Amino acid sequence: MLKAKTFVKKTKQGNIIKVVREHYLRDDLSCGSLLCKGCPNLMPAKLAQQQKAESSLVPASHYLVIDTNVALHQIDFLEDPNITDVIVLQTVLQEVRHLNDSLYKRIRTIVEDGKKRFYVMCNEHHRSTYIDREPNESSNDRNDRAIRVATAWYEGHLKNLGVGVVLLTNDRDNRDKAIKAGLKAYQVVEYVKSLKGCANLVDHLSHEGGAKDTTGAAGDRKMMYEEHVSLYQVKQGIKSNRYYQGKFEASRENYLEGYVSCHAFDKQVIIRGLKHLNRAVHEDVVAVEIFPKSQWVGSSSTVQLDDSVAAEDEDLNQMPATAESAYIRPTGRVVGIIKRNWRNYCGVLLPTSNTDNVRHIFVPSEKRIPRIRIETRQAATLMSHRIVVSIDCWPRSSRYPLGHFVRDIGPLGDRETEEEVLLLEHDIPHLPFSQSVLDCLPKLPWSIADYEFVLREDLRHLCVCSVDPPGCTDIDDALHFRKLGNGNAEVGVHIADLSYFVRPGSALDLEAQKRGTSVYLCDKRIDMVPDVLSSNLCSLRSNEDRLAFSAIFEMTPDGQIVNRKFCKTVIRSVASLTYAEAQILIDDTNRVDPLSEGLRGLNELAKKLKQQRIEAGALTLASPEVRFHIDSETHDPIGIETKELKETNSMIEEFMLLANCEVARYIEKAFPQCAVLRRHPSPPLSNFDLLVNAAAVKGVKVSCSSNRELAYSLEHADVPGDPFFNILLRIVSTRCMMQAVYFCSGMLPEEEYFHYGLAVPCYTHFTSPIRRYPDLLVHRLLAASVGYDKTYTELLDRNKVHEWCENLNYRHHQAQLVQRSSIALHTQLYFKEKCLDEDAYILFVRRNAIVVLVRRYGLESTIFLKSDKQSNVEFNYEEEKCKLTIGKVTLQMFDRVIVQISVEDCSIQHRKLRMKLVNPIIPGVSVEPIYVTLGKDDHLPKPDSLKPS
Repeated sequence: MLKAKTFVKKTKQGNIIKVVREHYLRDDLSCGSLLCKGCPNLMPAKLAQQQKAESSLVPASHYLVIDTNVALHQIDFLEDPNITDVIVLQTVLQEVRHLNDSLYKRIRTIVEDGKKRFYVMCNEHHRSTYIDREPNESSNDRNDRAIRVATAWYEGHLKNLGVGVVLLTNDRDNRDKAIKAGLKAYQVVEYVKSLKGCANLVDHLSHEGGAKDTTGAAGDRKMMYEEHVSLYQVKQGIKSNRYYQGKFEASRENYLEGYVSCHAFDKQVIIRGLKHLNRAVHEDVVAVEIFPKSQWVGSSSTVQLDDSVAAEDEDLNQMPATAESAYIRPTGRVVGIIKRNWRNYCGVLLPTSNTDNVRHIFVPSEKRIPRIRIETRQAATLMSHRIVVSIDCWPRSSRYPLGHFVRDIGPLGDRETEEEVLLLEHDIPHLPFSQSVLDCLPKLPWSIADYEFVLREDLRHLCVCSVDPPGCTDIDDALHFRKLGNGNAEVGVHIADLSYFVRPGSALDLEAQKRGTSVYLCDKRIDMVPDVLSSNLCSLRSNEDRLAFSAIFEMTPDGQIVNRKFCKTVIRSVASLTYAEAQILIDDTNRVDPLSEGLRGLNELAKKLKQQRIEAGALTLASPEVRFHIDSETHDPIGIETKELKETNSMIEEFMLLANCEVARYIEKAFPQCAVLRRHPSPPLSNFDLLVNAAAVKGVKVSCSSNRELAYSLEHADVPGDPFFNILLRIVSTRCMMQAVYFCSGMLPEEEYFHYGLAVPCYTHFTSPIRRYPDLLVHRLLAASVGYDKTYTELLDRNKVHEWCENLNYRHHQAQLVQRSSIALHTQLYFKEKCLDEDAYILFVRRNAIVVLVRRYGLESTIFLKSDKQSNVEFNYEEEKCKLTIGKVTLQMFDRVIVQISVEDCSIQHRKLRMKLVNPIIPGVSVEPIYVTLGKDDHLPKPDSLKPS
C-alpha cells in the first residue's frame, strides 16, 4: 500500500517549501515472536516465550515495549543481562537516532546481541500499526500515540499465544492514556522492583525522566542555584552579544573556579564561585554572561580541592583567592547549558559508617568532576571497589548532581582494576578486536604475491636497518645510506606499508579509524590494528621480506636535497637495532662493514639537518621521561629510571622529520583541498608571561617574539653552578605551547599551515602508519599522487577529512593523557613500600603550595604548605616574581629543594603518592629527613645535596 507523507520545512534561505514523500505500508512484516507461526519469516524472529527475570507485577509470560523516554534515559537498565525479550519500535529508534547518536549506537549493539533478544519492529511501515499525524497534534504526541497503537496491536496479535505485552514508560501522560486504552503500562521503577532476584537492578535506574523519586535527596529543599535560561533565550542573547558560547573547563587546582573558551575573547573567560559556575560540569557547552571590566579578575593562585562533604545549605558565594591585577582576564557567570557532555565516570564511594543507607556520595577519579549523589543497596560491597557512575541530572536544589550506579570495576588498589580505570576515564577503545575485523586479516602463513614485485621497486639488495627502543615489536620505519659516484649520498626512509592490508571502508579500516592511535602504557600496548599486522606482517623485522612505502633522497654532503622520489617498494632489513646497539656501531671506528659505515653516514647528515632546523627557529624542548623495569611474573614495577637519549635517537628523529616535511609538501600540492596535514599554532605572547618572569628572577632574559627568538634564548639561558636550570626552562616552555593538531588543508588558509615548534611551513605524519591512523590516510594520498593507487570519494571530501581530523586530534590527546596517568600509577606502585628523600626543583609557586619536579624519577607533585600549626606564620606571595615567602624562608621558581616521597592511604581514593618538604626547613610543614630517623643498619641513599662534599 502506498501513502504520501506531506510536510513543510524551512530552507537555509528562510523559504518555506512543501515536501511530499512516498511511504510504503506492508502487511508481510513479522512480529518477531518465535511462538507466532502466522507471520512471514522476512526477518529472523528473536522473542522467546519467557522473560529471563520473572515479575510479580506481571505473572504471565510477556514481552516489553519501551517508549522513547525509557530508551533515552534508562540505557544501563536495558543493557542489564536480566532484561530480555524487548520490542524496540521503529518510532522509538528513529527518535533516539535524531536526539542522541551515541545512545542509538548502544541500542543497536544490544539489538545485535542474540542473547538479549531485542527485536526492532517496523511499525512505521506496518499497515496495521502506522498512523497519520492528526491536525494540531505535536510530533511528540503523535509518536506516543504510535507507540500505544503498536502495543495494542501486539496485545491482540499475541492474545492466543499465551504471551502478554507490557509498555514501560516514565511519561505519566503516556502511561495514563495506555491504561485508559486497556493496556498494561508501568513505570520502569515499578517494573524493576517487581522482578524476582534483581533487587540491585534498581541501582542502574536513572533519575532523569522521573524514574526515581528525588524527594528527600533534593526535591523538598530550597533552591541553591539560579535557574538556567532557556535555549531560546540563549540563542537570542548570543545574537545580541549579551551571552557568549563556549566549552567549560573546570580547574584542576581549584574546585571554585573554571574557564570558558569563547571565540570573542583572546583569553579564556574566568568563572569563579559555585554560584557563578551554576551547575556546569567539565566539558559542557555553556552560555556565559560577561561582567563589566571593573569586575574582571585573574586566576586564583591558591590550590583548593573539594575534600570535604558539603552540606546542602553550603554558602555558594564562597570565592577563591584572586590573582594580582596584572593578570586580569574576562570574568563572568554561567547562565545556561547549551549541551551537556556527560559520560560515565570512574571513582569510589565516600566512606561512611552507615552502609545500610541507600544514599551515598560518589567521588570521581577525575578531579574536575564534582561529587555525585547516588542510590545503591550494595554499599557494603562497593566501598572497597572502583565503580562506574553516570550523572542523570543536577537539580537547582542539590549541591551535587544526581546519578546512578552503572557497574563494578574491581577491588581498589588492584593493578588490573586501576589500569581499567585509566582506560575508561580517558575513553580509550580497548576491547578485543571483533570477528568482523579479524576476518579482514590475511591468512597465515603469508608471503608477498608475485605481482607486487612487478608493481613495486625491489630494494632488497640495499643495506636497510631499523633503530628502535629495546623490546619494540611494531617496527614502523627503517633507513638506508649509500654513497653515490658524484659525491652525494642516497638516503632511504622506508615505512611499513599498512595501506596494502587495510582497505578503505573495511571493518578493519573503520576500527583503526575509531581507535586513531596505538596506546602505550607502562606494561602493555593497545594496538590500533591487530597484532598479526602491527608486530608481524607490517613490522619491518630483520631478514624478512616486507612491503614498504619509501621516500628516497639524493643529498649533498651538507644535507641539501637534490632529488626526491616516493615509491612503493619491497625491502629486507639486515638488522633490527636498539638505539644503544646502533650507537656502539657508530662509535666503534674499527668497524668498516656496510651497516656501520651507513649508520655513520646517516648520523653525520642528521647533525647537519638538525643544525639547519635550529637555525630556522626550531625549538628543542624538554619533558621528563621515565622507564620502568617490570617484573615478568607479577607485572609490578621493580625499578624506575629516566630515559637516556643518545645520538642515534636524534639521528632517527631527523630523518623522520625530513620525510614528513617532504611528503607534506608533495600531497598538499597534489591535493590542496583534502591533504591531511599537521600544524602547531603560534602561542599568544601572554602564554609566556610566567616563563619570562621566572627566568628574569634568575637574571636570564627570554625573548618570545618568535620561535627563532625563543630558540635562541633557550640555547643561551644559563645560570652558573646550576646545570639543570636550562632543562627546567625548557620544561616550563613546553607548558606554554599550544597543542599541535591534524587538519584538512582545504579548511584553512595556507599561512595557518605553519608548525611553530619545528619551524616548517608545511608538515604531516607519514612515518608511523602502524600506530597512527593519520599516517595511513597520508599513505593513501601519497599512493594516489604517485599513481600507485586510486583515490576514493571520502578521501577527497574535505568535510569528511575534517571530521576525521577532529576525531584523530581527540584520540591523540587522550592517548597522551592516559600514558601520563599510566606512568603515575606505576610510580605509585613502585613507591608502595618505600619512603625516600630526593632532590627536587620547584616548577611552579602557588599562594599555598609549590609544584616540584624530582629529576631522578621524572615525578611531578604538589606540596601544600599551609597547616594549622602555622597560625602565626606570615605568608607573602608575589606572583610576578614567582616567589612565596613563609616567615624567613623564601621559595622561588627553579629553586632546589629536598622532598620526601611516600605512598599514603589517607585519601578517599585510597593509596596516593605524597611528597613532603624536607629542606628548606619551615616549621609546621617540613619533615625530618628519612636518613636521620632510620636505624643504624638502614642504608638508604642520601639525596645528592645531603652527601658530604
